[in-house]
This record gives sequence, structure tokens and C-alpha cells, in this order.
Amino acid sequence: MADAKGTGPGSTGSTSSTRSTRSGPGIVLVALYGLLALAATGRSVLQISEYFSRAPLAYVLSALAAVIYVVATVALARGGRTSRRVALAAISTELAGVLLVGLASYVFPDAFPDKTVWSHFGSGYGFVPLVLPVLGLWWLRRTADRDQSR
Repeated sequence: MADAKGTGPGSTGSTSSTRSTRSGPGIVLVALYGLLALAATGRSVLQISEYFSRAPLAYVLSALAAVIYVVATVALARGGRTSRRVALAAISTELAGVLLVGLASYVFPDAFPDKTVWSHFGSGYGFVPLVLPVLGLWWLRRTADRDQSR
């Protein structure tokens, strides 16, 4: 039987005090990130391959968003110490991106003629791109806090 530090028989020998990001509601979060990664990737590939000349900046930013969603999905799913840091960086970048691109899409509407994942604060995706990073950051903090208080 493993002891409180996880060093007893049958344990993995890990002494990390961090709860997995893929436990409990984290499973739903990973699934949402994965779904958004697929949707953003598909849309950005289509927009870049078919309509790139219409809004190159918007479509490149959409592809960047897709890459960030893929990185966040993998990092949250892995859940280790390094993965948590990668997830924190990806999700923080995602939040900054959706806020900056969302604002830019209203200030410079000609640069964003079509909906992209972050334009108009993610309205084309039901504002999920605006809410998801807040939930992701909250979950990273919550899972870290639980274990540090033990």
C-alpha cells in the first residue's frame, strides 16, 4: 500500500504534490480543448487554402489559435509538472489572443471579413474561445491549490 507521499509498494514513486489536470472536471476540459483544436484547425486550413488573399492576418492568427489549442489539449491531458507549465503558457496566450484579436476585429473590421476562432471574441464558436481559457486557468489553479493544502 502506498503511503501519503506515494512511495510505498505499488506506487509510481512520484512525490509530486500536484493533482492531475485530467481528473474530474478536467476530463471535460480536455475534451472541450480537443474539440476546439479540431474545429479551429479545420476552419483555419480551409480559410488559408481557399481564401488567404481575403484576410491573411486573420487566417494566420486563426491557425496560430489552432496550434495553441492543440498544445493546451496535449498539456492538459498529460498533466505532469512540465505539462502544467506548458498548459499555463498556452492558455494564458490563448486568453490574451482572444482578447486582443476580439478587440481588433471590432476596431479593424476590414482585416477580419470572415469569422475566425478568436475574432469577435469567439462569437462564431458561441463565445467558447472567450470562456474556455478562463476555465482552463481556473482549473490549473484549483488542481494546484488542492494538493498544496494537503
